[in-house]
Order: sequence, then structure tokens, then C-alpha cells
Amino acid sequence: MAKNPGKRSVGDIEAFLDQVLEVEFTFLHVQDLAATLAALPEDDQSFLLSRIQRIATTHVQIAYQFGIHATRMLEHMDRRLIEAWVTHAMDAHDRTGLTSAIRVIKDVDSFARTSHERAVGVVFEDIQGILLNFVHGLSGRPLKLQQGDGVFTDSETLYLPAVIAQMPQAEDNFKLAKAMVALLWAQTRYGSFRIDIQQGIAKYDDPDHALKLFHLLETLRLEACLKRELPGLHRDMQRLKSVLGESLPPEWERLALELSSPSSRVEDSWRLLSRIIHYPAPAGYTYQGVLKPSLIHECMGARVAREKMLLRVKLAQILEDAKKPPARNDQPAPKFELNQKEAGNADLSALELTLDGMPITPPDDVAQLLTSIQLDWGDIPPDFLVAAGPGEYDPSLFEEKSANPDDVWQGTYHEEGASFYPEWDYGRQHYRKNWCVMREQTVKPVYDGFRATTLSKYSGLVKHLRKTFEAMRDENRLLKRQTQGDNVDIDALVEALADARDGSEMSDRLFMRMHRAERNIAVMFMVDMSGSTRGWINDAERESLILLCEALETLEDRYAIYGFSGMTRKRCELFRIKQFDEAYDETVQARISGIRPQDYTRMGFAIRHLTGVLNQVEARTKLLITLSDGKPDDYHDNYRTQYGIEDTRKALQEAQRSGIHPFCITIDETARDYLPHLYGAVNYTVIDEVSKLPLKVADIYRRLTT
Repeated sequence: MAKNPGKRSVGDIEAFLDQVLEVEFTFLHVQDLAATLAALPEDDQSFLLSRIQRIATTHVQIAYQFGIHATRMLEHMDRRLIEAWVTHAMDAHDRTGLTSAIRVIKDVDSFARTSHERAVGVVFEDIQGILLNFVHGLSGRPLKLQQGDGVFTDSETLYLPAVIAQMPQAEDNFKLAKAMVALLWAQTRYGSFRIDIQQGIAKYDDPDHALKLFHLLETLRLEACLKRELPGLHRDMQRLKSVLGESLPPEWERLALELSSPSSRVEDSWRLLSRIIHYPAPAGYTYQGVLKPSLIHECMGARVAREKMLLRVKLAQILEDAKKPPARNDQPAPKFELNQKEAGNADLSALELTLDGMPITPPDDVAQLLTSIQLDWGDIPPDFLVAAGPGEYDPSLFEEKSANPDDVWQGTYHEEGASFYPEWDYGRQHYRKNWCVMREQTVKPVYDGFRATTLSKYSGLVKHLRKTFEAMRDENRLLKRQTQGDNVDIDALVEALADARDGSEMSDRLFMRMHRAERNIAVMFMVDMSGSTRGWINDAERESLILLCEALETLEDRYAIYGFSGMTRKRCELFRIKQFDEAYDETVQARISGIRPQDYTRMGFAIRHLTGVLNQVEARTKLLITLSDGKPDDYHDNYRTQYGIEDTRKALQEAQRSGIHPFCITIDETARDYLPHLYGAVNYTVIDEVSKLPLKVADIYRRLTT
């Protein structure tokens, strides 16, 4: 029987794996894997080998583990699900490293089960925004919402799992997620953490059992609070329990009645715990999640110390603003007090701050601090209301700081103040989610007369450009075959007479008229600020922008200018030079003068961000014009290889699909090797000398928009 020519032998596969998995350096044993793959049908064999090759571009260990586990999954998973499994593993690697990715690969059965659940389940990424708005609308401390390995809170952040799929219908799974969030919020709002849970359960012989009983008691108390605060959601919660078949023994119903009073507090749950400690622990409710006392203790400890310090410093600032003189030895110090006026919301009082008996209106940040402290303590401890003395606290510990992108090298570069963008990995044929960390900043203006110098240097060209662009603004277009107009359209008249001789009806479109075309254009200029533009190129870019802006001010087109640079995916920077709604004034002119070379030419994130900015502008024609001196490049990673080319190409395709027309102006002599692949055959131009850049840019713009 002849061997299928399209099917690979064991030797062929082993040689392939040796190369792809870099066996010479990794010392992986691929003989058994090669034999297993060789026994598969040709189509399955080809499918798995291609995926192993893709995954190896990220990490050979993940590719090797995939090969081992994927062969047995072909019978149980369709290929779409295998693709999703691979993508999930790659995303795990991007987020938290190799160990997480290997865990996903090895736990394929769990992934398969979860993936099937996604058909009716809700995914955290899809509902995060809705639930976060819901949480922000509730009273109490501002809370964050993040994905975690279960349902729990540390008292500042609410955590939900990646997928919620316990209910048979997607709509009910969303309501279940909302119930989870509401109960976690209620723990922070109604004082579940005003006792030290970790220390309290330690006195019992079985702390885990005590924790389960206490958690369920608190769940019953908080359900009663939610019934009063959010009655519609409470009704949904009761229905969810009914559908899931969740109920408690009769003795727990009596406990629920005891805890249902508006005056019930966490101390009541704690008191009941000692009474029922020998009860068996019921399973509880799906939406109640778990308590993590050590996590709560750690988070609260840091917050209490921080907020006490902050409040005392803020009170000292209030004294300073009130110009209260320092107390002498024979005089009492200025005294802050709080008068509590019961508000409509149970157990969270309206606080009236007084200074020496006189009511004062605290700033918003102080009011928020008071609320947060009251949530933790039930009231405000007296020592919190003593203004900080001179030198008592280091100001650097409480002053708000803006994030500094340079801190990336010290490991403090985090999400606050940054935007995240995906990046296309052509090796794995999938996006790396939230891969590029981007920060926007404004170019520092330099008032050195650069505009005046440029206009003087190119005075003749400036006059020519202004005249040319004025003509474009006033340009009329001849419209033919009109029903009315200033002149007869001879061509249309001849055709109409010919039709009449044939017995056909004559057209009434026999005239022509001049029409002034209304320009409805928005243009984004994306300027390369990489280190390779240092010197002549940087000067030429800045001169080009000055000349272009002078011409565009005549034309009255809407335009914006941004610079871009990057050093690895963790330091992607975008530089505001002129926004669409900004006037071309002295500040913008000084920013153009302030453009300076930065790092490398990582382009994908910039295209994606500026595409979003441009798409917020209403215009019939939208252009994204790049001024660059070279191809995509970055420091010490594979972006300078085909990876960077393909990511940039993908970003440009995304822009095109959104209705934007990209164009590139470059001085790179090798650009014809890669720009047709990026922009297409006609959407770029190469300028052979740097000195010609200022002379050409405005002319190219005129041709693009005419």
C-alpha cells in the first residue's frame, strides 16, 4: 500500500520538531511526540504541526506541552475549541508568564468544560464595564472590579471569575454576576469587616468551619440589607436560588429572621456564631463567594494607617486655610468634631464637621475620607480628628503624584494613567491582548523663534503654498448634465437631439454649472520621533510641520499632530503636539519647535490609538498621514523583525476598515522593500533627500486632498 505523499513520516516530523522546538538548546525529547503525530491522519497531523510552529514563536516549552496534550484532545474537541485553548494559553503567558501558560495547557479538560459553558455563560471581560458602572452608582467607598480566581473582596476590589455559567440562560448568568457584586459591595458597605475575622476564628478548634458558618450568617444579614436597599435585585436573587435549588435547613431560616432587623450589625452575626458553632455548615448560596480574612486584614491595615495620616494632614490644611493662629500654652488647640445626623441610608450617617463648634463644609476628598473611615470603624475615632502637627508626616507620603513613564525601569510602571493596546503576533496568528502600555504626554513647548526662522528661510515657498491652498479652498467644480445652469452642456444637447430623432424622449439634463465643493476633511499627522530622526531629519520634520500648518490654516481643514516613539512594549509613548480642537497658536508653534528625538519606532500602538482619536471626528474624508524615516523598529525584542512589519500592517488594515485612508511620507531609501506591503502600492511616497522634505510635504497633502 502506497504511503500518502502528503503525510509526514516519523523522521520528517522529528526533524521538524528538532528545528521548531530548538532541541539542540532545549534538550526536549521529541521522539515519542513525533511517533504519536506520525500516526495521525494527514489533516490532523498538519493542523497540530502548524499550531506547534506558531506557539513556538512565543515559547518552545508551551509548544512542546501543547503537542503532548493536543493529540488526545482531537477526539474530544473541535478545532475551533483547540484554537481558543491555544489563544487562552498565549494570553496567560502574556499576562503572568510561562507557569500560567503551562497550567492552562495541562488543564485542558477544565478549559474544555469552561469553553462549553461560555455558550450560555457571561465572560468577565464582556460585563466588567456594566457592573463597574453599577458599583459606582452605589453608596460607600469607591470600589474597583477585577477578574480573579473566585468571588471575593479584599475590601477595596471586588473579584469575579473569568466565566459565570451556573445558570442555564445567559440573562440569568448576568443577574447572578450582579448579585455576586452586590453582596461583595454589601460586605464593605454594611460593616462585615469591622471585626478582625482572622483573629476571631482562630480561637475555634476548626477555624475553617467557623469561617463558613460566619460567612453564611453575614450573607443572611446582608441579604436583608439588600432587600431594603435594592428590592428589585433582591427579588432576582431569590429567584436565582430557586432555579439553582439552593435552600437552607429550617434552623437557618430562624437565624435569618433574627438578622433581618435594620439594627442588626456584624456583632450580631458574631454572637450567633458562638451559639451555632456545632451546626454542620450548609453549602450556602452560589452568589456569596468566599471570605479571605488574611487578604482583608492586610488590605484594611494598610488603608486604615494611610487614611488616618491623610485625614490628619487634610485637617491641618483646613486650619491653615482658615488662618487659625497656633494655640498658646494657656489656650486649647483648635478642635474638630463630628455631629452625626441620621441619613436615609441605614448605618451610614451624614457627617457634619465642625471646627470649634462652628460647622464647616469639608472638601470632597475629606468627605470621602470620612466616609471610608466610618465604613471601616462604624464611627470616626477621636484621634483621627486631630490635625497633624508641623513635620509630623513626610509630605511625599500623601501628596498625589502623576505617573512618571521613566519609572518603567524601576518596576513601578503600572496601569494608572496608561492605556493598553493589543499587538498582532503574526507567528501565533493572534493578537496579544493589552500588550502595549501607552501613555500620552504633551510635547514641552520651546519658545525659540523656530517658526519665524522657518518662515524666513522658506519665504518664497510660503507665499506659493498660501496661494495654492487658497485656490484649493475657493476651487469650483464644473457639474455637467444638470437640469438647470449657467451654460448649455453641448455634449448633453447633442445626445438629446439624437434621442429625439430616434423617437426617444429627450433628456432635460442639458445644462452645466459651476459648484464650489465643500471640503469635509479631517487629517491626523503621525510624526516619527524615534532616535534615528536626530539631526537633519528632526529639523526637516519640524520645518515641514510649520509650512504645512501655515498652508492648512489657509485651507481651514481640521487637523491634528501627534508624535510617537517607544522602547519595548512597556514604554509606548504618544506626544500631543496639536489636537483637533486646538488653535494653531503660539503654544502649538512652540510645541512643534520642541519636537525632539526619543527612542524607537514602535508603530502599531500609535496607529491604533490615533485611529480611535480620528474616528471621534465627524468628517467625510479622514486621512492618517505618517512622517517617518524608517521601518518599524524597537529595542531588544523581535519587533524589528517581520513581527513589527506585520503588526504595523494589521494596525493599518484596522484603520482602513474603520474608514480611514492611511498614507506614508518617508525618507528611507529602502522603503520600497516594505512600504507596498504596509500601505499598498500607491499609498506612500519616498523622498530621496532630507532637505526636500519641507518642500514636498505640503504639495503631497494638496494632491491627496484635491
